[in-house]
Amino acid sequence: MSEPRSDHPSVPPVVSPARLAERLREGGELAVVDVRWYLDGRDGHAAYLSGHLPGAVWADVDTDLSSEPTPEGGRHPLPTPEAFAEALGRLGIGDATEVVAYDDAGGSIAARLVWMLRALGSPASVLDGGIQAWDGPLETEEVRREPRTRTAVPWPAERVATTEELKDLKARPYGRLLLDARARVRYTGEEPAPVDARPGHIPGARSAEWQGNLGPDGRFASPERLRERFARLGVEGAESVTAYCGSGVTACHDLIALEHAGFTGARLYPGSWSAWGADASLPVETGDAEGGH
Repeated sequence: MSEPRSDHPSVPPVVSPARLAERLREGGELAVVDVRWYLDGRDGHAAYLSGHLPGAVWADVDTDLSSEPTPEGGRHPLPTPEAFAEALGRLGIGDATEVVAYDDAGGSIAARLVWMLRALGSPASVLDGGIQAWDGPLETEEVRREPRTRTAVPWPAERVATTEELKDLKARPYGRLLLDARARVRYTGEEPAPVDARPGHIPGARSAEWQGNLGPDGRFASPERLRERFARLGVEGAESVTAYCGSGVTACHDLIALEHAGFTGARLYPGSWSAWGADASLPVETGDAEGGH
């Protein structure tokens, strides 16, 4: 992959609570976005209303950051450029608005919005440590920012992988690295989630569960530690790197961690296991692949 740099040099992919507090005092074009969402069906909006960062708006992963699920596209396909621009504008996020997104799950959900924006060249960061790391006051009222005009921009083809592109990964694995961000027991097939159509992983993929990007304190590990982690997985010598998960959400945590470590240009497979596993014609592997970490 490329030499260390940032996809958006003026804004890092991960920001500390202290820096966010400074930015809020400075004012300017900044939107704080609560992206809490739960696979077990809990209500992210209810969590937002129980207490959120000052001035934060809430974004819905299912409707604002995804299009309708389909067998081919999986549970969380990327929205059309027009739909995403409309959602952002409604949330008060214009073309020049800097975004800091957070959740209560180590950044695993907030990373979806941040990756989407950074892939389009927009300034966005994940709040390191999430709401748990914020030691300032919280608010409980719904926040509505003034709507903004947001230009629809196509998803860069070089940042998004399709099922067709991944079909021959097993036949031509050299230089093409595929990372599975799900929990290892879902990757191996030992404990598939109820939403998984089949147990296992895409042939040739390596286990890179997103939780491995965090330290014991629930914050991102240092860039140096992350670089070591991804180097062990083969990122440094890879011609291309693609991340996937259950439905294209937590895979973005790996993508943000890769950039935090200095690796850029990695791709998201939006359909992820929800698309691949649902197609009975596609091959599946179980167990651990050599080199998985």
